[in-house]
Amino acid sequence: MHPDAAPRPTVSQIFLAYLGIGLMGFGGVNAWARRTLVEEKRWVTDQDYAEVLGLGQALPGPNALNVAIFLGERWRGAAGATAATLGLFGGPLCVLVLLAIAHDRWGELPLVKAVLAGTAAAAAGMVIGTALKIVQNLKPALPLVAVGLAAMPVGARPSTMAGSGTRSSAMTARAQSRATVMI
Repeated sequence: MHPDAAPRPTVSQIFLAYLGIGLMGFGGVNAWARRTLVEEKRWVTDQDYAEVLGLGQALPGPNALNVAIFLGERWRGAAGATAATLGLFGGPLCVLVLLAIAHDRWGELPLVKAVLAGTAAAAAGMVIGTALKIVQNLKPALPLVAVGLAAMPVGARPSTMAGSGTRSSAMTARAQSRATVMI
């Protein structure tokens, strides 16, 4: 299906679709966006979504936001881009504020810690599942798959830059304890 032949959603449909994507995809928006826009709504093809996502990853800023702005603008101009952005971030922002208030009050409870750890694992699984679906449907050339697989261990390494990552945090903790002992 050529992008011009796909149904052209209204501004309110764009907002509601991205509101659902934002609320359901907390931590893994691209997985829900692809499912909603390609499989459920059929507003874009798999190929078109992959191309727009690739462009969104190459541009500065969050790739899910870049995709939302690009597709919203394609469908309804500035109003569509604005609706997609507000839908994508409006619902999760409200949820985040409520979660922050709840975490401040109950965040140290073991059950709350376990739920948060499980949520992070589920989000990671959604990202991997979406990548596998895209690869399966698009059937990329073997050299492209090899480059992607080779890049995975590099992207998975913990940061060793000062001020971030486990190593630097441990070093900072040791330096602080030495300073305390010296005083």
